[in-house]
Amino acid sequence: MIEKRLLEEVLGIAVSTGADFAEVYSEQTRNGSIRHLNGKIEAIGDNMVCGVGIRAFVGTKTVYASTSDVTREGLIKCAKSVAAAVGEGFNVQSIRLTERIFPNVHPVKIVPSGADMGYKCDLLKAACSAAREYDERVVQAAGNLITVDHSILIANTEGLLTTDRHIRSRMAVQVTAADGGEMQSGVCSPGRGMGLETFELFDPKDIGITAAKQALTNLTASYCPAGKMTVAIENGFGGVIFHEACGHSLEATSVGTGTSQMCGKLGQQVASTKVTAIDDGTIPGAWGSVNIDDEGNETRRNVLIENGILKSYMVDRLGSRRMGLPMTGNSRRQDYTFEPTSRMTNTFIANGEDKNEDIIASIEYGLYAKSMGGGSVNPLTGAFNFAVSEGYIVRNGKICEAVRGASLIGTGAEILMNIDMVGQNLATGQGMCGSSSGSVPTDVGQPLIRVSEITVGGKE
Repeated sequence: MIEKRLLEEVLGIAVSTGADFAEVYSEQTRNGSIRHLNGKIEAIGDNMVCGVGIRAFVGTKTVYASTSDVTREGLIKCAKSVAAAVGEGFNVQSIRLTERIFPNVHPVKIVPSGADMGYKCDLLKAACSAAREYDERVVQAAGNLITVDHSILIANTEGLLTTDRHIRSRMAVQVTAADGGEMQSGVCSPGRGMGLETFELFDPKDIGITAAKQALTNLTASYCPAGKMTVAIENGFGGVIFHEACGHSLEATSVGTGTSQMCGKLGQQVASTKVTAIDDGTIPGAWGSVNIDDEGNETRRNVLIENGILKSYMVDRLGSRRMGLPMTGNSRRQDYTFEPTSRMTNTFIANGEDKNEDIIASIEYGLYAKSMGGGSVNPLTGAFNFAVSEGYIVRNGKICEAVRGASLIGTGAEILMNIDMVGQNLATGQGMCGSSSGSVPTDVGQPLIRVSEITVGGKE
């Protein structure tokens, strides 16, 4: 992408005024999208993002600049602007780069950009048609097929020169069902760090039908009662609560600046002994996986919490300098215009020893949250509020009538301690996580879990 000799020159300029480290991040990303609505293809998008970001360190202070001008003149100008922000003087350093090739654990069978457009449109049409035909009460099925082909180059003053390419594919179908004056929606949006072979794992028809079933369930559901109760949260996207309420508090972004509820708690019990939580960017083909992070470090499996004990944080280079801890392969960014920071990859609660049927059978009265929606969290306090997109009342150990309008309200510390049963059906759900370095793909996950007591928002 950029000649080695030019990279060495740019890095030398970036540290010429006193910086003790500098890096160059170059990106070329092709984003594809197809939207289907009301029985027809509504829009097709195909765009390219190209540019370079240059960062310099002076201890725990950083300077960052980016440019879409990838000519020699543009890169030199960008490096000089970084150097000028660092300090005065001009003493160009001699940098020598050595190329390193990391193993690719995410092979791609069908590269989206090379696939026939008709084939891609047919995949989306099949999903939306299956949703519309599932029930006469389905009045709309909107679908999106999103593909990303992401290539990066990273070089730094420690001599590292490396490249990587990563491809992702995802389909999202949102269904609206109506009966009389009542309307409700459902959604299904699986994805993988793979090519279009993703839809050999996920049949597009099943995606559409799953979204339709959720919309129809909510259409006939009564309102959820409010109050403190026992809640069973299902696998897959149910893990979004751990991701938001606890995961962000374990990132060096907040821990390293003293703004996390988890500061200074390594080695302490922060969760029930039933809880083991992991962030693993090495899972082949997973939505949040990458071969290397955006600072050129290999991703790895990080055990964050083991049997309730806090074992590790997620640490990028700046966090490593602030905290005196090793980097963990968690530095990520949306694109070259963002300075990277510590972020999650595939974060999940591991399988436990409880049988799933025993978890439901143990609840005399409570809520079964089959599917979770969006929400909000304060990383300093861990306070969260998450919507339940599909829920059911549990009575005498049996899943009963569907309810809607439920939300789960609490704090990360509280919910971690109140998880008293962990099942054995670990699965993940896909999302886009927003933070200071932009929006990045992340997997969330867990098996079925039981929370002994949590506040459920609903109708009084």
